Amino acid sequence: MPHSPADKKKALTRVRRIRGQAEALERALEAGADCAPVLQQLAAIRGAVNGLMSEILESHVREQLSAPHSVDALAQDITTLVRSYLK
Repeated sequence: MPHSPADKKKALTRVRRIRGQAEALERALEAGADCAPVLQQLAAIRGAVNGLMSEILESHVREQLSAPHSVDALAQDITTLVRSYLK
């Protein structure tokens, strides 16, 4: 989770952009849009979600690396996050 006000604002801006993309996709589907634009919109949404996930994951890893942890616990936490991210 982004902890600084600037990072939080940036994450929320991304979420709002993703919401707008999802709403545009919904409108396109309701209007019976052709497949190519729908697929393009889906790819854009996937890219936006992946970008947000990457930023939040990076923030979490940086935070964890700066906090006192046992190496094994830290390695397990980061490994679990990366595996979840790659699914």
